[in-house]
Amino acid sequence: MEAEVLRYEKLAEDLRGIIAAGNLQPGERLPSVRRLSRERRLSVSTVLQALHQLEDHGLVEARPQSGYFVRHPGVRRAQPDSRSPPDIPVAVDVSQRLMRVLQAGVAPGVAPLAAALPAPGLLPLASLQRLYAGVARRHPRLLAGGSHINMDEPALVRQLLLRSLGWAGALAASEFVVTNSCTEALALCLRAVTSPGDTVAVESPAYYLMLQLLETLGLKALEIPTDPGRGLSIEALDLATRDGRVAACLLVANASNPLGSIMPDESKRRLARLAGERGFAVIEDDIYGDLHFGNERPRPIKAFDDSGQVMLCSSFSKCLSPALRIGFIAGGRYRSQIALQKTIGSGATNPVTQLVLAEYLASGACERHLRTLRRTYQRQVDAMRAAVARYFPAETRITEPQGGFVLWVELPPDIDASARFERAIAAGVAYVPGELFSASGMYRNCLRLNCGSPHTAEIDDAVRRLGTVLVA
Repeated sequence: MEAEVLRYEKLAEDLRGIIAAGNLQPGERLPSVRRLSRERRLSVSTVLQALHQLEDHGLVEARPQSGYFVRHPGVRRAQPDSRSPPDIPVAVDVSQRLMRVLQAGVAPGVAPLAAALPAPGLLPLASLQRLYAGVARRHPRLLAGGSHINMDEPALVRQLLLRSLGWAGALAASEFVVTNSCTEALALCLRAVTSPGDTVAVESPAYYLMLQLLETLGLKALEIPTDPGRGLSIEALDLATRDGRVAACLLVANASNPLGSIMPDESKRRLARLAGERGFAVIEDDIYGDLHFGNERPRPIKAFDDSGQVMLCSSFSKCLSPALRIGFIAGGRYRSQIALQKTIGSGATNPVTQLVLAEYLASGACERHLRTLRRTYQRQVDAMRAAVARYFPAETRITEPQGGFVLWVELPPDIDASARFERAIAAGVAYVPGELFSASGMYRNCLRLNCGSPHTAEIDDAVRRLGTVLVA
């Protein structure tokens, strides 16, 4: 056993030396596992151990059905600056433009760099399929009828409580409402605490779906300056909420979309205290909290909530499957209003899927899957950053996400990302123009890229083509 360990460490050391000497350049393919096994007279498992060690140290990356490649070094590009949005609430009008962008992004032959979706190959779909069959067989009553009143399966609520205990504190089962996706969760919370014409504070840039919800509900957006590293400015929110005009604050504190920032705990604590003192609601989208790149799962704002003003929303669409359509809310003092809106609007969430998710969480497989997925997303984000640095204009600024799988890119001031979009689609590449992340139309020289797919040679070439469109 000891000799076998030394053999894989020796192979890892040799490969590390070749990379350090520049004999294998970033992006180049390593010899295949079979070739290394044959030439070094090692078992395939020993070779894989060596490659996994290099992978853990960030020197190589695995590309499905392609082999192992030398990773690009960390990209040292300046991050975008925080901007000063208008200090007045504005009506939102992004939906029609956004739908055209997203529809163009899924056309045949277009590289999937627009919608923030994970590649199917990264998800535990086979395990979920087996659980569906088992749950339907063991619980035939679930297929026989439904209820608009008893909406939440106790087994799932129990698992949600157990999962969140370490990072959100002791939430109460009575707080939870199970929803049809995180999108429905956010909409229910907004309906519970606002009326048409109210003002909602949002990040700037803000996730475009949140802006769509405000538009649909007839709400105004007040953009709050947001730092790519530290998230929403608590100082600016403090100023904005002094006159009582803000009904709610809607944000992503952990691995925000599109910046990838994680708000420090002290800022989260100050925000929760501010909401309690001034009486505005906080609607927190924590869908990327499990996809952090750090050593510990970041705490949500909800963990610092002593007043019940914070509503925690999330789902498993970014880590298990978008098709599950299971989200949830820990609604604090607003739980009864949220449940009423849910009952009137869509009734109970699919009980079969609730039990499937409960069994998957109880098995322990989810946490194992997440550990691997976090490393995978981080590698894909790093690879996309490196590609953008290679192919985009020299003055381009790039975020350094702390989680999730999207990248925010700030182009030179004279490049209009919206004006270049049609040319990019003609070149077979999609992205989301930056102005769609702002109610006031800011960020026209910015764009967001999806890093949810493995960074294959095809993806790299798509980034190269996009760079050509942007430079021309």
